[in-house]
Amino acid sequence: MSAQPKYHRILLKLSGEALMGEADYGIDPNVIGRLAEEIIEVRRAGVQVGVVIGGGNIFRGAGLAAAGMDRVTGDHMGMLATVMSAIQIHDVAEDYIRRRAIRHIEKGRIVLFAAGTGNPFFTTDSAAALRAVEVGADLLLKATKVDGVYSADPARDSHATRYERLSYEEVIQRNLQVMDTAAIALCRDHGMPLRIYDMSVPGSLMRIMGGESIGTLVG
Repeated sequence: MSAQPKYHRILLKLSGEALMGEADYGIDPNVIGRLAEEIIEVRRAGVQVGVVIGGGNIFRGAGLAAAGMDRVTGDHMGMLATVMSAIQIHDVAEDYIRRRAIRHIEKGRIVLFAAGTGNPFFTTDSAAALRAVEVGADLLLKATKVDGVYSADPARDSHATRYERLSYEEVIQRNLQVMDTAAIALCRDHGMPLRIYDMSVPGSLMRIMGGESIGTLVG
């Protein structure tokens, strides 16, 4: 990407299901390694990055998943990363404090937000929306296994059509299940744009930073 990135600060929500790759459980090291490389490329282009990892389909607590990403970015690729947890797990992460998180991001560190919101009944989608608002992100990205939002499940309905752009209200009223309703409502109330894209396509994240319309934009 030769031009300046379109976004200054982003919050990336990684789907736990997509991180499994072709495996039945756990995290595919090849998938996490490629994604770490893409995140680092975006950071080196000048974009400040926060990450929420959806670990619900792999193991509860997401702290281990975030710590794994931290080891990949910190030890092997020359980029500093910090894990901050909504619950106290001092052996692998520091406590989440909003002002401290913003300071880490401003210093150029990739910040991985673990353990959701720290409360029951809230998904990592809600955690991602909350953290995006709290750290003042310009864009919330949900990286999944599909290339956007469809009118129906494209795996079951061959006539399903992909939307390029939707409003928050359209997502809620049509029950499109982009994210849970609480997350969409939080984005709506704070004017947080949300883009859903297929993270299995290499280079998509950087192309989005360059302003390309990939996937579906909500907002």
